[in-house]
Amino acid sequence: MFDDENVIGEGGYGIVYHGVLVDSTQVAVKNLLNNRGQAERNFKVEVEAIGRVRHKNLVRLLGYCAEGAHRMLVYEYVDNGNLEQWLHGDVGPCSPSYMGASVNIILGTAKGLMYLHEGLEPKVVHRDVKSSNILLDKQWNPKVSDFGLAKLLGSERTYVTTRVMGTFGYVAPEYASTGMLNEKSDVYSFGILIMEIISGRKPVDYSRPPGEVNLVDWLKTMVSNRNSEGVLDQRCLRNPLQGH
Repeated sequence: MFDDENVIGEGGYGIVYHGVLVDSTQVAVKNLLNNRGQAERNFKVEVEAIGRVRHKNLVRLLGYCAEGAHRMLVYEYVDNGNLEQWLHGDVGPCSPSYMGASVNIILGTAKGLMYLHEGLEPKVVHRDVKSSNILLDKQWNPKVSDFGLAKLLGSERTYVTTRVMGTFGYVAPEYASTGMLNEKSDVYSFGILIMEIISGRKPVDYSRPPGEVNLVDWLKTMVSNRNSEGVLDQRCLRNPLQGH
């Protein structure tokens, strides 16, 4: 299983492999690089946060390994890549199959987040909602993934004060400035995700001209200029056969 040809993702946390269990179930195995400090805390949080969750729009944790120095998480395998790959990768967002599913992707992601915030006690604040953490199956059903930064928030608390974590461009400004975290931070990140889908732009893109680097700032300018059509993904509008 742990061959380079089976790698489907990697990052600072470790490497994700595609595997098959003895009963032919396909899985994604996240092999963490170490079991110390923040990595160990992230592992425990992910097991606690997602281990009890069953929802069609949340990736399902099937099992885990915590033996010696080994730390692994075994997830259901979601077979159509992630949203970031469809928005900004080689396939592109203008394929008819993706475009027809974009509303379903937004709604499904919202349902998954709502379950984390309202269907569980304590509630789960994901803290890293972004396009690369939205996995897609062949029917274009979205599944929120990667709960390593999640925080649990009991009903007796309206927020938790914590070190600011997340991905630049998606982090809510009030959380970034105060460290006070609650589910509203996820809602802000989800709003950025919607704008990313509609516009086809990354939340932060240094290849763009000044004034367009930050998606939120650019959108404010477009709104003030009453240029609503200009907000739509221009790559798709250029092709009349694949336009919105």
